Amino acid sequence: MHPFLILLVGMIVILGGIIGLRLNAFLALVVAAIVVSFLAPGDQVLRISRVADAFGKTAGSVGIVIALAAIIGTAMTESGAADRIVGSFLRVLGERRDGVALGATAFVLSLPVFFDTVFFLLAPLARSMYARTHRNYLKYLLAMTASGVATHTLVPPHPGPLAVADTLGVDLGVMILVGIAVALPAAIVGYLFGTWLDRRMPIPMRPIPGVEQVEVHPDALPSLLPALLPVLLPVFLISLGTMVDAMRVWAPGYAAQWALIRPVTSVIGNPNLALLLAAIAAMMLYRRQQKPSHDQMARMVESSLMGAGVVILIVAAGGAFGAMLQAAQIGPAIQALFGAGRQVSGVSILLLGFAVTAVLKVAQGSSTVAMITAAGMMGAMIKGITLPFHPVYLGTAISAGSLMGSWMNDAGFWVFSKIGGVTEVESLRSWTPLLMGVGVASMLTTLLLATFVPLR
Repeated sequence: MHPFLILLVGMIVILGGIIGLRLNAFLALVVAAIVVSFLAPGDQVLRISRVADAFGKTAGSVGIVIALAAIIGTAMTESGAADRIVGSFLRVLGERRDGVALGATAFVLSLPVFFDTVFFLLAPLARSMYARTHRNYLKYLLAMTASGVATHTLVPPHPGPLAVADTLGVDLGVMILVGIAVALPAAIVGYLFGTWLDRRMPIPMRPIPGVEQVEVHPDALPSLLPALLPVLLPVFLISLGTMVDAMRVWAPGYAAQWALIRPVTSVIGNPNLALLLAAIAAMMLYRRQQKPSHDQMARMVESSLMGAGVVILIVAAGGAFGAMLQAAQIGPAIQALFGAGRQVSGVSILLLGFAVTAVLKVAQGSSTVAMITAAGMMGAMIKGITLPFHPVYLGTAISAGSLMGSWMNDAGFWVFSKIGGVTEVESLRSWTPLLMGVGVASMLTTLLLATFVPLR
């Protein structure tokens, strides 16, 4: 069977399973991987085992990181570290820039913490700000949403960009640095859009059943530096090896010194160790602030790992699906389409990754599933093709596409609507265009960076 037909069958299985049969994304991706494996060339005896091998390889690459990131997020929330970061931004920027403070806080907190957790955490603060000013409620909600979704989809260790980096063979430090560079202007564009829309569509704060605002006394919160440590430590350690590699190129006269440092940075900058150290720091902070019993500490860790387990399964299943597409010879088929050995147009390959992910996002709702599936497809397509830029830009293009067309099949849509106290129609007029604006801004930034800073 032709590779493109195999790809089409795989896509039908995934979308039909998730949308039509309401299957969990893990099951849909595993079934699709097995179907593609049976249609692809290779030894009949290995049809199932190669799916399991690819599944295990992906889980080994990202599983520990995702699990530790979940622990960090829960510990930061329950220790009061997140509240301290919020208060510090408000104190520095002032109440006149409260929307900027919310956006900046969401940007920092979303580096290690999932978007829905950050939104749950900051929504009460947005409500208290509206209670004080009686204006700009939608602006507050959109400011923290723009920053949260930008970092959630572009910056590891979130599962989507983490899986994209792993599938495309991008160094994690490079993905973090470039992801932040793309996410920051995209978040600013989102904030400006939120400010503009708030003037044209003011939304009052409505009572939300079951939601109760709890004030935390500042004396009960940790100081700022310990609160920031679980966020900044892994970013610094993982990026350290990437920076040393860059210095070996930019300062070749000190090649011997960089060669001595590189083994050390390779160890301490390993994502598994960096996230483990950050998780230990977050748990120590949680213990110091809340003084939990051993059982309470164990329950906190266990609840984090239970949520992370589902994410790991979905990411690993997506990796298996991508590996089976490679076995189906998608790469050589694309090479024949473009012309073997010829450089592919940078704009065309980036736009293709963006468009494929956008279609998947609109069809099934999950940004993470869209990124994982698109990365598998694009990773198979670019095998053997010479790209005119670093593949990290294909990764950010895929991430940008995952923000397009979010509507009622996206869990984030309902988090925004129900926790924010916004109607479905208002969410379609605010959440959906906001994410599209952040996605387009991310894509434009990607194109600019790929053109002027190709990193080759």
